[in-house]
Amino acid sequence: MNDKTLRVLEYNKIVKIVADETVSNLGREIALALKPSNNVYEVKEWLQETTEAADIILKRGAFPLEGLHDIRTALKKAEIGSMLTIEELLLTSYALASARKIKNFMREERSEKEYPIIDDLVNLLNEYRHIENSINKAILNEDEISDNASPELSTIRRKIRDKHGQIKDKLNNMVTSATYQKYLQEQIVTMRGDRYVLPVKQEYRSNIPGIVHDQSSSGATLFIEPMAVVEMNNDLRQLKLKEKEEIERILIQLSALIAENHDGIKTNVEILSTLDFIFAKAKFSLAYRCSEPVINTEGRINIKKARHPLLDPKVVVPIDIRVGEDFNTLVITGPNTGGKTVTLKTTGLLNLMAQSGLHIPAGDYSEVPIFDQIYADIGDEQSIEQSLSTFSSHMKNIVSILNNVSKNSLVLLDELGAGTDPTEGAALAMAILDLLHDKDVRTVATTHYSELKIYALTTAGVCNASVEFDVETLQPTYRLSIGVPGKSNAFEISKKLGLDDSIIEKAKEFITKDKIKFEDVISSLEESRKKADEEKYIAQRLRNEIQKTKEEADRRLEKIIAQKDRIIEEANRTARALVEKHKEEINDIIKQLRDAMDKESEEKAKAIEIARKSLKSIEDETEKSLGIRAMSKINIKPPEKLKLGDTVKILTLNQKGNVITLPDENGNLVVQAGIMKINVNIKDLQLMKDEKTEVITERYSKIGRAKAAHVPHQIDLRGKTLDETLMDIDKYLDDVYLAGIPTVTIIHGKGTGVLRSGIKEFLKNHAHVKSFRTGGYNEGGLGATIVEIK
Repeated sequence: MNDKTLRVLEYNKIVKIVADETVSNLGREIALALKPSNNVYEVKEWLQETTEAADIILKRGAFPLEGLHDIRTALKKAEIGSMLTIEELLLTSYALASARKIKNFMREERSEKEYPIIDDLVNLLNEYRHIENSINKAILNEDEISDNASPELSTIRRKIRDKHGQIKDKLNNMVTSATYQKYLQEQIVTMRGDRYVLPVKQEYRSNIPGIVHDQSSSGATLFIEPMAVVEMNNDLRQLKLKEKEEIERILIQLSALIAENHDGIKTNVEILSTLDFIFAKAKFSLAYRCSEPVINTEGRINIKKARHPLLDPKVVVPIDIRVGEDFNTLVITGPNTGGKTVTLKTTGLLNLMAQSGLHIPAGDYSEVPIFDQIYADIGDEQSIEQSLSTFSSHMKNIVSILNNVSKNSLVLLDELGAGTDPTEGAALAMAILDLLHDKDVRTVATTHYSELKIYALTTAGVCNASVEFDVETLQPTYRLSIGVPGKSNAFEISKKLGLDDSIIEKAKEFITKDKIKFEDVISSLEESRKKADEEKYIAQRLRNEIQKTKEEADRRLEKIIAQKDRIIEEANRTARALVEKHKEEINDIIKQLRDAMDKESEEKAKAIEIARKSLKSIEDETEKSLGIRAMSKINIKPPEKLKLGDTVKILTLNQKGNVITLPDENGNLVVQAGIMKINVNIKDLQLMKDEKTEVITERYSKIGRAKAAHVPHQIDLRGKTLDETLMDIDKYLDDVYLAGIPTVTIIHGKGTGVLRSGIKEFLKNHAHVKSFRTGGYNEGGLGATIVEIK
């Protein structure tokens, strides 16, 4: 891509912002080397990896890249057999731990959504837990090797501690001795180099035999190593040399372990660097509220609500930019400081960002093509040294563009034809635009010339656009209107600023009537466009509301169907279990009845009564288990004129039988049902030959009320992913709404804030939610959200 274009469009500033999001120098190097690509497959893969990384951050929180350091020098040293330092070994351990943590992070809480690019990279990471453990066991920190690094080192250090103790005891005895106290400057034991010494007064030098290692600046004190401890100090020195040799041996051993696995660790470093860069792109995307653009190969630019990323997001006005579908050349007119140049830079910069695999600060489903080159002539590059005027510098740049431009290029021209005679400048501008238009090059140009407005109106494939200006406030609105040329507003602005009306009228006399009429037409078009935009906005809003309502209704219907199927399935399971259980019990009752047939009448009656009670008990248990009142069937017309032998149905037992006695005064009679004789009341009978007997069936469901009565007033979602949380909240709010609970508490914890933000965004559009707020002092604070139900 043209280096001048990258500089003019401030692409390098975007690259630096992305680089600042990395956590290591390795990732930063990749970010700073980022350049746009014109390979469509490469660009799509870059954008997809950014999207995957952003989704992971949103759903799972920060990616565990901490501990990633540049260990390439250490790996090189290990490869050639050099000994690594303690610090280099520690940093290597941190890098290996980072790879292991990332693999664990991606294994945990797997959702249905796949991340093919990130997963492929993570799967290529190698785990070296044994190397981590070896380094961590041997090294305590950047300055200290652990005693447990080896048995030999532990033994040596124990001897060193013992020898230190012996020397100190010997010297302390001398210090506290009455004989030596008068010879000492101070009653202390100190060190010079690595030798223990005593501070002896100069005049008593001969009274304490030993080796002088140092003296004070005044010469009054000599630091003498008494002969009594010289040999012990020598032994201590030898032990420290052995300690040093053992430490070097341990470091060499650990370095050899790194060298054995050099290739795998090097691969880890490369992958971790790539992941650092990818997640830096994702963090940039989230910080600047970007979205993944749709890539096309037809040269079509359709960017919705585009924002220049280097402008203050609080004041920047989003614009819609279209080129390459109905027209290939866009001519933008409007007042100075109205936003024409920003529009050019936004168009070019967002295309460069997309071709670099970066999300763009624009609305969803914005489209950008892949250009071979983007050329920009923006700004005043006049040079005194090269004797170039403003016009000359622009023309030199344009000549270079025209010599190199191809069909698959994007050309951005600012103030085309400016800096020279207006008539000649306008003619040149039209000729240049005509040439680019004939080559089918996507072109966006800004101008002040009215001739170019007419050119755009009368030339197929060329479209006018304008940046709006509010005459009342004398301030630009920075909105881009495609299809309408800009009006100069010079007379209106002058009048607003206090210029005398007579001067303005005089000025109008110098302008041709056709030009005045043209400006009036532009004004009329502008008013019509504003009105159309307002109506379009209202229609769009209504359409969105209707669509939202429909989606909500569809979603609820799906949920109801799913819940119905689930309830039916659970009921069937419960019923099957009850049937199996009671089948055995009924078989036992039948066996008891058969046994009773062989007994006397009185015992037989007792057995039948026991069986009846057992059946009644089974019936009651069934009703209780299923949560519904048993079907009670009341005969509207009890059988009349029953005769012996009539076939009847015992409604309470759902059994058929024959009448063997007529009803008494209370309506009681005996029915033979199989081998059993049953006492029943006539109200519980149905005459089987009368098929038209009306039966009223009453069923009272307790399931809904039982569920509503047990809905809790709060739900705890801590530890769950955002997807799981939203599903649980949706179901919980449905239950709360049905139960008529006015206010509930959603506990989500403080954490990184991702869960809290996702929940609040979800609650904004929920049908049952009247309002919500963050918990108060005694309500959980930032860790809870209080929801008021409609």
